[in-house]
Parts: sequence; C-alpha cells; structure tokens
Amino acid sequence: MKVLLTGGGTGGHVYPALAIAEALGDVAELQPLEFLFVGTRAGLEARVVPKTGVPVAYVHAAPLQRRVSFAIVRTLVDNARGFFEGLAILHRFQPDVAIATGGYVTLPVVAALWIVRLLRLSRARIALLEPNARAGLANRVLRPLVDEIWLALAPPSRALAPNEYLTGTPVRDSFARRASPQAARSALGLDPDKTTIVVFGGSQGARTLNDAVTSLVLHDLPSHWQVLLVAGERDYEGIERRVRAANPANVRIERYLDDPAVAYAAADLVVARAGASTLAELAATGTPAILVPYPYAAGDHQSENAEVVRRTGAARVLRDADVDARRLRDELESALAPEALAALRGATRAAAGKDPRTAIVDRVKALSPQKSGHP
Repeated sequence: MKVLLTGGGTGGHVYPALAIAEALGDVAELQPLEFLFVGTRAGLEARVVPKTGVPVAYVHAAPLQRRVSFAIVRTLVDNARGFFEGLAILHRFQPDVAIATGGYVTLPVVAALWIVRLLRLSRARIALLEPNARAGLANRVLRPLVDEIWLALAPPSRALAPNEYLTGTPVRDSFARRASPQAARSALGLDPDKTTIVVFGGSQGARTLNDAVTSLVLHDLPSHWQVLLVAGERDYEGIERRVRAANPANVRIERYLDDPAVAYAAADLVVARAGASTLAELAATGTPAILVPYPYAAGDHQSENAEVVRRTGAARVLRDADVDARRLRDELESALAPEALAALRGATRAAAGKDPRTAIVDRVKALSPQKSGHP
C-alpha cells in the first residue's frame, strides 16, 4: 500500500504525520508499505522529515489570506504552482491513501488529488487529521474534499458527523519508551534528584515564556528546583549568553529538541504553549502541565485547546498577558505542591483514552481496501 502524508509548517502538523508513518509501519497486514511526505521547503518538515528516512517531496504553497490585499495574488500564484506540482507527484507516486495533517501545504496537494479522483484517474481515499479544538482555515476549506475527518478532541457542543472519527493525535513511538525521571535527568545533564520543570516554546520559541523563565532562573529560582528551557531558534543565542554569564547551576538551555521524549520523562511539571502536538505529547506521557496559550494563534485556537484540557483537570491554564517571573513562580509553587501535583497526575491518567496510533491504524485499515487507479 502507498500512503501519501502531507502537512507542515509547524511541529503540530509534521510530528503527527511521522507518528502515523511509524504506527502503520508496525502493522504486518498493511505491508508492503511505501510512504511519501509532501511539504514545503520553508516549513519545519524540510529539516525534520529527511532525518527520519521517510521520502519527502516539496511543493509551493502559501497561507490563505483572511483580508483583501496584494498578498492574495502571491497566494494564488504559489498555490496554483503547488497544485500542478502536486499533480506531478501524484502521477509518480500513485497513492492508495492520502492523509493530511494540517498546514497550508495541504491545500494544493489535496485539491490536486480531489481533481484527479473527480476525473476517475484515481480511487485513493483521503483522510484529514484535525488536531485542534477549532479547525484552521485550511482544514475548513478541505473538509468537503476528504472522505474522513479524524478529530483529536471531541466537539464540545455537537455530535460527530457521519464521516468524523474521534482518534486523538498520535505521537511518535519514542514517547512510549519512557525512561525513569532520574535516568532522563541524568541523560540531559541535570541533577537526578531535583524537582524538574521543563519549559517548551515550540520550534521558534515563546518570547513571553523565555523572558519570564530567564528572569526566574537568574534571580528567584528555589535551590531545590531546576529548569530545562527549550528556548527555540529565535531567542536561544541571547538567552544562552545571559545565563552563561550568570552561571547558575540549576538551569539548562537547549535550542530545540527534535525528539523531546526524554524531556517529558525528566519533568515533574511542563510549562508550554497549547499547540496540538504538545497536548498530544503531554497526554501520551501523562505529564502535568501549566499551559500558556499563544494568544495570536489563528482563531485563538490554542486557548480552546487549553480549555479542553483544563476541564479534564490535567493542566492549569495561565494567560500569556499575565506571565512574568513572579506570577510564574507563584503558579509553579502552587502546582508543585504534593496534593496539587498528585491531582494533576491523576487527572492526566483518567483522561487517557484509546491510543491514537491504534485508532488511526484502524481507520487506515478501513480505507485500505479501496485501491487507487493511476493519476
């Protein structure tokens, strides 16, 4: 069976696709299995996917514009170019199943496959993974073009549509191979016995979190705590210089972690944005968290993501505008109190449902008998 994966731009779109490839690769009845990941050269996928061994192809694409401007012309040109590049890729690869995991690159690729199917040149089935509580613009546009929609989070106020399935968001296999906290801390160069706080801001970092955590570790961090700050590409150099000059013993700064499973294993508590990939990793590892949604995410979808998790009791939520070193320390002290931390951990375990990898494998099995023709 040939599976085309398309998605990109951020980890929330790239890593679920790679997790799907891992999960399908473990299923004997689907073999022989061939993958192709389609993304853009500008997205995170261009750096991450080639390292995994999954073949990758690139198309042009641009985000849909929400306002009338000259940028609309560039959007139309890039997506039209990506559409024809997608047609060429489909002709070469001839997929049986296509899985879109989000991001604007999915628009020209799925549209090309939809047209090819409309012309009866392919019978490939198309599935769309929606990892957020509120679908992005690209996924809303694609909904009428796909056969199935896989939801990470249950809709709060309506029943599932006939072609919707609640699967969750899959994570990579490394998250299931959980090390002991002490071993994980030692592997990261941390003290194995200290209370450990891990702060994630995504591939580019989160300026609010970076500033608050840097101030905290330089001026007000309790001696029995330690912090692993994954600062992101944008802020890493400046933060690393400031911290190195002060030389505190209880902090480690990383630019980025391609596979953060060891960091989750090391953490007593995570502080992070509320992107879909992060929430899936927290759920898979059973890690308590303080979520600080990025307020400028499209449609403020991270706030909705965070609210869904908060209602389960598995995380606390802090507004970005309220974050500074003092408030962050207060929130950490409160969440790390033994009874509070035990309650967070218990809620995280209680909220765990069916493994998303298993759910998605089941859906792919249901789709796989429909073999495609040739685009």
